[in-house]
Amino acid sequence: MVHRHVSDDEALAPAYAGRFAGVPVPKNQMPDGESLAGAVYRMIHDELMLDGSSRLNMATFVTTWMEPEAEKLMAETFDKNMIDKDEYPQTAEIERRCVNMVADLFNAPADGDAVGVSTIGSSEAVMLGGLAMKWKWRQRREAAGQSTDSPNMVMGSNVQVVWEKFCKYWDVEARYVPVAEDRFTVAPDDVMARVDENTIGVIPILGTTYTGEFEPIGEIHDRVVAYNDANGTDIPIHVDAASGGFVAPFLHPHLEWDFRLPQVKSINVSGHKYGLTYPGIGFVVWRSKDDLPEDLIFHVNYLGGDMPTFTLNFSRPGNQIVGQYYNFVRLGRDGYRRIMERLRDIAVHMAGKTAAMGPFEVVSDGTAIPVLAFKVKDPSKFTVFHVSDQLRTGGWQVPAYTMPENATDVAVLRIVVREGFGMDLADSLLEALQKAVDHLEQFPPAHPAPAPGFSHT
Repeated sequence: MVHRHVSDDEALAPAYAGRFAGVPVPKNQMPDGESLAGAVYRMIHDELMLDGSSRLNMATFVTTWMEPEAEKLMAETFDKNMIDKDEYPQTAEIERRCVNMVADLFNAPADGDAVGVSTIGSSEAVMLGGLAMKWKWRQRREAAGQSTDSPNMVMGSNVQVVWEKFCKYWDVEARYVPVAEDRFTVAPDDVMARVDENTIGVIPILGTTYTGEFEPIGEIHDRVVAYNDANGTDIPIHVDAASGGFVAPFLHPHLEWDFRLPQVKSINVSGHKYGLTYPGIGFVVWRSKDDLPEDLIFHVNYLGGDMPTFTLNFSRPGNQIVGQYYNFVRLGRDGYRRIMERLRDIAVHMAGKTAAMGPFEVVSDGTAIPVLAFKVKDPSKFTVFHVSDQLRTGGWQVPAYTMPENATDVAVLRIVVREGFGMDLADSLLEALQKAVDHLEQFPPAHPAPAPGFSHT
């Protein structure tokens, strides 16, 4: 037997007696030399323990649990580049299947030619949907010999920040529809007051980030159709279904918000929210090919064969689309329905128990999507920000934030109920909430707590 000499003492040292345990780790400059894989793993692993637990993060809509079989499939496909469709034809086929399943779920016309793409998430999907609306508006205006200098988009002040980014990045005037202190979704009258011939699209939300509520999409649709008929315009509706697109078809199947409404031309949805897949995966689907301008689609051949592409991103791993396809096949419509019903029941249970505590008033009770929001009745004693701080001491991350413009005096706490959060954890959170209330009532804060940063995830 030959014994190979190991010259590096680090390989023989106990795990936490090596070099990384006694010196500052590299933070701003790449180190000159190499390090042992195990030591580097331990160092980074230990630093990440300082993050909050994703399962106790009630702020995020993003999926934090998947089945082991899905995780295994996703780990096996990290190295496949989604853009290389000629090299990875089966991954491309899986993407095609997922897009078709989403279009079918959203009631795309059976005899039509709906098209769509998968994206990194709804942020990219929103950008693509917005670009298609702007291009179509410009084509109509040019064909009529009219100016294309002043495009605008009509949306609620409660939109996710990506819509603000779209308008700024692509030089579109954002016309915000206000909410109110007693109403946190838009009113159709307020929407139509901002529509004109330069409107490239109207953007109602199926499940707002702030409260999880549905906007009156059917009524807005009918008002837009009437406006188009009266004014000879063709203003489209794009539904932002990032949060509700994988909930409404199962909990509210008779609610008409999707392609059953003829002026809904495009829809975005996040697979990494209630699509139940790890981030980042989303979809944008158009009613027909005519709603996606051909000159937005690029054709490249340097990856092998002719490849049409309409994305803002180019390279991205194929594992998210594989994880999404696993969910679609594994769960089917019945599985998604059962999960959404259970999450709704947990959210409604929590809303009832929260209201019964006394200090809180429930703003949304989880019946639209499994999200509940509630405010403090008397913020002179303590605020939602104090409650959020108290919950954090026990590891719970429950965001506190103010509502959009015209309702900024209202501050709420929001809890997003996701898969992997069962009734036992829900009751644990309710116990923590009651303890937070008891503490704040016994030791009233002297000064208002500062509002922490709020992430629209």
